[in-house]
Amino acid sequence: MVTLCHPIRIRASGSTASWRRRNAAAAAKVLCSVQQMPPPPPAATAAQSTIKVVIVGATKEIGRTAVVAVSKARGMELAGAIDSQCIGEDAGQISGMDEPLEIPVLNDLTMVLGSIAQSRATGVVVDFSEPSAVYDNVKQAAAFGLSSVVYVPKIELETVTELSAFCEKASVGCLVAPTLSIGSVLLQQAAIQASFHYSNVEIVESRPNPSDLPSQDAIQIANNISDLGQIYNREDMDSSSPRPAARGRRSARAQHGSPWSRLQHVDQLLWPRRDVHLTA
Repeated sequence: MVTLCHPIRIRASGSTASWRRRNAAAAAKVLCSVQQMPPPPPAATAAQSTIKVVIVGATKEIGRTAVVAVSKARGMELAGAIDSQCIGEDAGQISGMDEPLEIPVLNDLTMVLGSIAQSRATGVVVDFSEPSAVYDNVKQAAAFGLSSVVYVPKIELETVTELSAFCEKASVGCLVAPTLSIGSVLLQQAAIQASFHYSNVEIVESRPNPSDLPSQDAIQIANNISDLGQIYNREDMDSSSPRPAARGRRSARAQHGSPWSRLQHVDQLLWPRRDVHLTA
């Protein structure tokens, strides 16, 4: 356990002698506290501290980047590369590394998880697969005692809810990352902070491909603001007029019944002019 101690600030007042006595007394107390601390536990061996990482979707662009990053990271070891493409080929060569990793691409996640479980090593599954395969992959990882990190674009909210319920019952960890962009995460936090100071909310999005609208980033921002429980855009709560679909150039629309429209709660989050402008 790491204990973070705040620095001790001693303010000098009175005579120099009394200031020195107070300093000496404070230093003695600190030394006593340090001496009474229990000794640190023995350092773990390199084999015990190494985290074995299994990458699902290893032949995708982001998967190949992850293969290179994990193989070069301190304290991590690539234990498996799972994909339905390039089966049998070396994961390092596919990822453009100078030397092979001697880890072939397989299409059998259970076999790789079983080998990690037999070695009793700490492991994690990083999933870049498809939305339809995420739930089964997390269940397989949990069966062998491994946590999961999931980054799958356009994953359904229902799938995330099911994963949350399953992991809570199984007492395993699972991190679902809606984005891997630091800038996007900062934007989400800024949107939450700004929402406390304004009574109107509008999300304007610009993307090269309008068919991808709304993006996962925009949906996540809408989710975060909606979960705050505040009521926005009160002047647009007139339910007598029909509510249009979200508008955008190049015929980009988010029709009712889509995941986007489910986030437009009338009692929680309403958009200016009762629509969301998706600028492409």
